Amino acid sequence: MRVTHPYHPLCQQEFQLVSYCRNWGEDRVWFQDKLGRLHSLPTSWTDAGAVDPFVALAAGRSLFRVADLIELARQIDGWKSERVERTVKENMSCL
Repeated sequence: MRVTHPYHPLCQQEFQLVSYCRNWGEDRVWFQDKLGRLHSLPTSWTDAGAVDPFVALAAGRSLFRVADLIELARQIDGWKSERVERTVKENMSCL
């Protein structure tokens, strides 16, 4: 099995495939590294599964998916809101 995702540090390296499983809501492959340690990756990041359409179309030109950036912005906004609420509560308790 070969890692094919262009931004993964193991890209283009080959490993011994151990198993296919469905974990964390996605198909994953389990493999052993050169030291015999067990690892897993999404199947679509390897030549053992279908090519991720985004990875194929981006052809190394994009580091992020638009949907992933939108989700990141949503999470950051949530963290900011939580921080503001916490700060307001802390300031109110000092009064």
